[in-house]
Amino acid sequence: MTDTEIVWTEGEQEHRARWHSEAGVAAPKRVVLADDTMSADAAYRLAAEGTGLLWRGDFQNARLLLQALGRRVDGSKKERAAKAAKAGAAAKAPKEIFNLYRMGQAQRARILGMLLIPFDADHTIPLRRAPGVVAACTEAYGETDTPYVASLRELIGLIGAHEWRRRGLPVPALGEQAKIHAHYGVFAPVRGEYLQLVARAPLPKAEQAFDIGTGTGVLAAILARRGIKPVIATDNDPRALACARDNVGRLGFQLRIEVIEADLFPPEERGKAGLIVCNPPWLPGKPGSPLERAIYDPDSRMLKGFLAGLAARLTPGGEGWLVLSDLAEHLGLRTREELLGWIGAAGLKELGRLEARPEHPKAFDETDPLHAARKAEVTSLWRLGVR
Repeated sequence: MTDTEIVWTEGEQEHRARWHSEAGVAAPKRVVLADDTMSADAAYRLAAEGTGLLWRGDFQNARLLLQALGRRVDGSKKERAAKAAKAGAAAKAPKEIFNLYRMGQAQRARILGMLLIPFDADHTIPLRRAPGVVAACTEAYGETDTPYVASLRELIGLIGAHEWRRRGLPVPALGEQAKIHAHYGVFAPVRGEYLQLVARAPLPKAEQAFDIGTGTGVLAAILARRGIKPVIATDNDPRALACARDNVGRLGFQLRIEVIEADLFPPEERGKAGLIVCNPPWLPGKPGSPLERAIYDPDSRMLKGFLAGLAARLTPGGEGWLVLSDLAEHLGLRTREELLGWIGAAGLKELGRLEARPEHPKAFDETDPLHAARKAEVTSLWRLGVR
């Protein structure tokens, strides 16, 4: 999170306000005022140059302008891709395509992040037709006592996260009416295929289980529903810990699941487990925002750490379940040989594997630059034991 100052001139006077960015984006060095009279083309030129646009007009018009900026960013990206392809300079290797894709996404986020919204000290927005966002901002930012400025793009994201949290996400693996409520900054379990793998894999004999990097707590809840108790769920992110505890309480699993703060495994005094489950981020890489920490694992740190420590924390005959997509392999970010090498070096062996094909819309979107990799993707539950 970045929390510095933003400076602009208004009425021939210099003004300052606290700059807030959950993604850690630095405050724009140059800021100009913008309102309903500014054209989308003019706004795009300024935003592309790195100039922040502090909105003083109608809030709903700001949303329309953000959509127009998005269309211009996407249009220019398509034009550049077409020119590159015509010149024979288009990237061919999957890793190159992925790196260009990430660069494009980062540039899109940077430009759209230049449309800025003022907030009063109580999280209200002093603009015409502004929605009530106090609850959403309080969930994401906490209490505040000073005015601040944040990007409209981030605000829309946290409003969406607030609605996800309020409504909850149905999880059939937990029962017909069961839902998981993801807090802001905690990745929602939208990929149902891996949840079903954990729900149907044959259980080893286990007096207790560990869920490493629990996030929303969904995998710990599935294990508890299958009859394992206790389940010790770990995470080192305060938001994830609060989210998991909230979901454990909502589902009535307080006596079966204990959520504790830990980097990977619980403290050694908590003993060993007959089942240890981990669903690490699936792609090696540097996350660009707090939410991306559930997607990108720098240098595969969490994956390697789980494998390296697993044998020492399993009871005799116990199993480690590694839930992992092979998307990284199709993108050229990791090879199957590397993964098998890490498993072997940790003194582990494969006991079996369950697989599922993704069902999310991007797997079927032929316009997605990563379509070939997503189409070939397989999500696996690796059942690992000590050699």
